[in-house]
Amino acid sequence: MHQEINQRRIYNMSQMQLEMARGNFSVRIPRTGQNDELEGLAVLMNMAAEEMKESVFHSGFVNPHYNYKYMVQSSFLLDADFIIKSHYGECSAVLGFSSDFLLDKAFSSLLAEESVLVWKTIEQKIGLDPNYHTIVELVYSTENELLAPALCTVYGSPLRSEILITTVTTVVEENVLKEVLATSKHITQRVGFSRSSDVQMIQDVYDYILDHLDTPLPSMQELARVFGTNDYKLKFGFKLLFKTSIYQFYNSERLKKAHFLIQQTTIPLKTIAFMSAFATYPNFSKNFKKEFGYTPMDIKRGLKV
Repeated sequence: MHQEINQRRIYNMSQMQLEMARGNFSVRIPRTGQNDELEGLAVLMNMAAEEMKESVFHSGFVNPHYNYKYMVQSSFLLDADFIIKSHYGECSAVLGFSSDFLLDKAFSSLLAEESVLVWKTIEQKIGLDPNYHTIVELVYSTENELLAPALCTVYGSPLRSEILITTVTTVVEENVLKEVLATSKHITQRVGFSRSSDVQMIQDVYDYILDHLDTPLPSMQELARVFGTNDYKLKFGFKLLFKTSIYQFYNSERLKKAHFLIQQTTIPLKTIAFMSAFATYPNFSKNFKKEFGYTPMDIKRGLKV
């Protein structure tokens, strides 16, 4: 039995090494409380990951075969028994579990042991005060049995007997460019998308969009002209690299930014809508609900810890 436990600990360390090699410094090895060399090695690896996360400018130094997605947001909607009834955003990407696996699971089952007691305390407070809301760091246990710290905002909703949890964390997503180019070489060559300069051009478009979330998205023809390409190659390349359309990416990112502003500031909702390049508040609210499953007005502001 002891040997099996040690093998599991070694497996966790190997998974941690793979994640760090990918440029993901957000995961941690679970602590066991043992006083041995393996535990000491786990502590050192966790410390190294923390130091690298704080000191390395990720977008400049991570493995270029991976996209570092910073501040990934996801949401869980729980019933009165704290069972997951729906989820939005990138829960599967953060935890590694399939979408279907997450449904009808107790939220506490996704947490690392160190966060279960914290969550149980929150459950008790919601039981006493259905309006209770707080911001807390919770640590998830991923499919690979690694630890993923996340900043979570918990909202009680007495009218619906529901609990909303929004999670902000980091995740590394594998860039499928190499695989796609290998398996679809005839397609990429047909549209003239096979050189490293083409990849860099699409990355520049990606960065341009993130830098201009407060302005309307230019037409494909205008974007293509700015980056010296044609609109078909632009649309094809972006979809190939990032698995989403240019507009879907732009819309999703500006809504994530708006969500953050609503949570963390007192800026009026209509102003945030205009800051997010929406012409009208109703259009902003409609898109927001489609993205997150709830409206901007459902988010409580001026949170207490």
